[in-house]
Amino acid sequence: MPRPLFVLPLLALGLGACTGIPDGTRAVEDFDLERYLGRWYEIARLDHAFEEGLDCVTADYSRRDGGGVRVINRGVDLAAGEADVAEGRAFPVEQADVGRLKVSFFGPFYAGYNVLALDEDYAWALVAGPDRDYLWILSRTPELPPSTYRDLTRRAAALDFPVDVLIEVEQGEAACGPWRRDG
Repeated sequence: MPRPLFVLPLLALGLGACTGIPDGTRAVEDFDLERYLGRWYEIARLDHAFEEGLDCVTADYSRRDGGGVRVINRGVDLAAGEADVAEGRAFPVEQADVGRLKVSFFGPFYAGYNVLALDEDYAWALVAGPDRDYLWILSRTPELPPSTYRDLTRRAAALDFPVDVLIEVEQGEAACGPWRRDG
């Protein structure tokens, strides 16, 4: 049976940290939510119980009827051969052109989702939660050029994120191909 890894800890995150942004960081400006929609592959993350052991992680963002963004997070525990899927919703926190969202996977509880760096072509993103315990490197493709990855980890380190404990996520076709979905 799939584990509810994405959902329950996000409840705790939402209760404890709300929709903040890490001190000393800024979300990107000139953010275009429409361009941000679509599939993102998780390249690396600071690990947490809700993603522990998961690879082949994707996040799909689309417009929701009635407003906001539909969020579908998928990951696979390759050792157990189990997929985990969670559906949530997100809304802008500030002006629509600032890369700050509040996201919820459970009821009225929201957590911060802060786009700290974004490629001008929306090919990659550096995303933080409400504090420095949450960080993701995302890409539109399952692989990121090593130089881009190094640049993003340097940016994150300069913002005092603990990049030495980043978990690199398996996204290779051999491991993840059977689990890929179009959403």
